[in-house]
Amino acid sequence: MALSHNLGFPRIGASRELKFSLESFWRGDSSVEQLEHQADSIKLQNWGWQQQAGLDLIPVGDFAYYDHILQLCLTFDVIPNRHRKDASELEQLFNLARGATDCCGKTSAALEMTKWFDTNYHYLVPELAVNQTFNLKSRQLINDVVKAKVLGHDAKPVVVGPLTFLWLSKCRSVDEAASFDKLSLLPSLLAAYQQLLNELSAAGADWVQIDEPILSLDLPEQWVTALAQSYAQLKRDFNGKILLANYFGGVAEKLEAVIASGVDGLHIDAVRAADEVIDIATRWPEDKVLSVGVIDGRNVWRADLSLELQKLTPLHEQRGDRLWIAPSCSLMHVPVDADVEHDLDEELKGWLAFARQKLNEIGALTRALNGCQSFTDRALFTDSDQVQRQKAYSPRILNLSVRQRAFSVLPEHCERKSDFVTRINTQQAHLALPAFPTTTIGSFPQTPDIRKQRAAFRAGKISAQQYDSFLEKEVIDVVKRQDDMGLDVLVHGEPERNDMVEFFGELLDGIAVSRLGWVQSYGSRCVKPPLIYGDVSRPEPMTVRWSEFAQAQTTKPMKGMLTGPVTILNWSFVRSDLPRSDVAQQIALTIRDEVKDLERIGLKVIQIDEPALREGLPLRTKDWDEYLSWAVDAFKLSAAVVKDETQIHTHMCYCEFEDIMQSIADLDADVISIEASRSGMELLQSFDDFEYPNAIGLGVYDIHSPNIPSTGYMVEQLNKALECLPLNRIWVNPDCGLKTRGWPETTAALTNMVEAAKHVRVQHESDIAQFESNLLETA
Repeated sequence: MALSHNLGFPRIGASRELKFSLESFWRGDSSVEQLEHQADSIKLQNWGWQQQAGLDLIPVGDFAYYDHILQLCLTFDVIPNRHRKDASELEQLFNLARGATDCCGKTSAALEMTKWFDTNYHYLVPELAVNQTFNLKSRQLINDVVKAKVLGHDAKPVVVGPLTFLWLSKCRSVDEAASFDKLSLLPSLLAAYQQLLNELSAAGADWVQIDEPILSLDLPEQWVTALAQSYAQLKRDFNGKILLANYFGGVAEKLEAVIASGVDGLHIDAVRAADEVIDIATRWPEDKVLSVGVIDGRNVWRADLSLELQKLTPLHEQRGDRLWIAPSCSLMHVPVDADVEHDLDEELKGWLAFARQKLNEIGALTRALNGCQSFTDRALFTDSDQVQRQKAYSPRILNLSVRQRAFSVLPEHCERKSDFVTRINTQQAHLALPAFPTTTIGSFPQTPDIRKQRAAFRAGKISAQQYDSFLEKEVIDVVKRQDDMGLDVLVHGEPERNDMVEFFGELLDGIAVSRLGWVQSYGSRCVKPPLIYGDVSRPEPMTVRWSEFAQAQTTKPMKGMLTGPVTILNWSFVRSDLPRSDVAQQIALTIRDEVKDLERIGLKVIQIDEPALREGLPLRTKDWDEYLSWAVDAFKLSAAVVKDETQIHTHMCYCEFEDIMQSIADLDADVISIEASRSGMELLQSFDDFEYPNAIGLGVYDIHSPNIPSTGYMVEQLNKALECLPLNRIWVNPDCGLKTRGWPETTAALTNMVEAAKHVRVQHESDIAQFESNLLETA
């Protein structure tokens, strides 16, 4: 008989209980015991749901207080020296994630944060030293297995594997990093994994799931060889069984190494790498388990159960109880429960399967294969067949005018009128900004009062006029604060917006927004990805009202704030019946219309954020060119409608740029703002080596840390930047939006930032004067 299992479940709780407990604990409003009690409640509920769905093996270890890679750092005592102080396990974990709160500047810097492969989840990057040692320190995973076993669950511990852990790590020391061979640390790390595996076996675990998603990447041959040798070594001294799990892509090219490793089972992603299933099933040893991830763990649309059963039947006939049915990857990338979405219309709601519904799909498929379907299972299959027919003929899917407009797009629609040098001189003549101009990324603190008023408006407790009046006061206040701090280019603060993608999803046709469809982005930060179900269009202007109102409150330039088409695409759950490139183009046309309207009302600076451009990059380099071509074109299509004097900004954060620098330059944004503080300005090296031609806004402090950076610290950051970049191309800004911060720390940090820009202007006064003189002569 085939078995069913899961790779992981959302850890935020059905109603974001983890988020609220974390933030209460960080504020000092609750105790560590209360936080731990909430965590245990979430684990118990998750295990119970999976047992109710009939899963044979239940993952344990998929829970983390902040991030599973960060938890692994704690498990193996990978703690940078600056955080090695006498502290509890949780305090140490949160200091690593957020920066220590009792000191400031680089000595307290949190671990870097970047995207988890090509998802919108952020992980904390482990920091390794050349002489790094590994010791089994945190016993959370072992303790959780014991708890699950006591409750009667057939627990399958889940842990990220040693190769993936090393691959995702970095050496913080610039001097050491160039010659640092991370694989040299593998023997020591394997010894720590060996100890963990043996203790898990002693705790009663028969199977251990070890995730190695780097197998979906283009790996150097020595890493593939190391994988085979490492798992062969782990297997020799381990009495239990190992399920090696790969996801987010294919593994067929490396299958011989996996076979040589001697692992007892292999999980494959049959959604992202559907074309490999038959090949792998043929080559994978028949006496070993093959876990097939047929339910999409990264999207929210219901599976075609009849079709999946048809595909799985010959595999089951071949493998019997050595065939396992699972989602393609952990379900942490989808919301918890679609049944609570009472605000969506019944047709659209019927198309959805969140984590709990996907558990039912896995269970129903497995029981159908085993010939023991229940009445409920048969009803689920019937509903699935009906949904597939309904979607195929639903009028809400197709909009002929949108398709016709997209078909009419020409290459010249994606190009600005003049080159950057011509544009930037024209823009400076209109904007008259000082050297090192200061600005922010867009959002300002979403205060409890803002959230309260928004909730009251949505609940019908206050009128639209009352809510509008409240927002006007908020915008007036934010503009005045920025004027008082001395910022050069202002923003309206976005008090009317809940999330940078969800806001636009609510205003565009062809996109729906759930009420409780939260997924974790990092730590306590959760987002609600919109549901792109049909052709996308803009029924009316979306941001003009508040941008125009804000500009009327100041004589300084006001920056219009938009989310770019690629980010809206990559941070949404996207329809599966149309190429992503086509959906991106549709969204780009709606943003293009908005850009044109913002320019029409007099805005001279417009920011189109694309933080998700890099994360959408395919995992295999052979697929990069196609993606980057249409993604860059989508951004350019949205921006190229403006005149030369209108300055286009974009923003990218928490990703590696060095391998896509040409595409970033091809965006042809006048100014790109980037995260630079957590990496100690290392990121700038990519822009320097490439000789990036346009202007760069430096994220000179980390907004995700509660630390307030000093003026001196930010002056130091700017002077580091001047080693790489000409002074006439540097902007000064935080590294991301400020919506999650409070006003006292925001005001203090931005005041210091403005002072730092002024200080650097004085430091380089003669160079600035010379540059301006040369510019006048050229003019």
